[in-house]
Amino acid sequence: MKLHHTGISVPDLDRALAWYCGPLGLRPGFRFEIAPAGLRGAFALGPDGSGVELLEQSGAAPGPRRADPPAANAVHGVNHVCFQVEDLDTTYQRLVSAGAGAVWGPRDSPEPGVRMAYVTDPDGNLIELVEPVTP
Repeated sequence: MKLHHTGISVPDLDRALAWYCGPLGLRPGFRFEIAPAGLRGAFALGPDGSGVELLEQSGAAPGPRRADPPAANAVHGVNHVCFQVEDLDTTYQRLVSAGAGAVWGPRDSPEPGVRMAYVTDPDGNLIELVEPVTP
């Protein structure tokens, strides 16, 4: 089994897609609209075809803030999306410069052989970045 995508509700689909496909480096995928439901969506995909499905629902309201990992862990449900990157420090700085919220700067992960960092996208969705460390 392989993870195909994670869905993220956003207030502005076009802005979110531009951010995920710009600074984060994903590529645009399938776009759709379900007019009777007031729903628009688009995929932002990584090189292997997995990624995020961004969803803009008319009348949607913000949910509980997941400002950092401890706050996210205090609320049941999906609390972050994670991307493996090749250069954690460079990616972290690029995202923060492009409007990501700085949450946790690059550091060692509790998982041996992995470094991690956390940011939020411009809509406050929590994103983890991981980089395997080669000995």
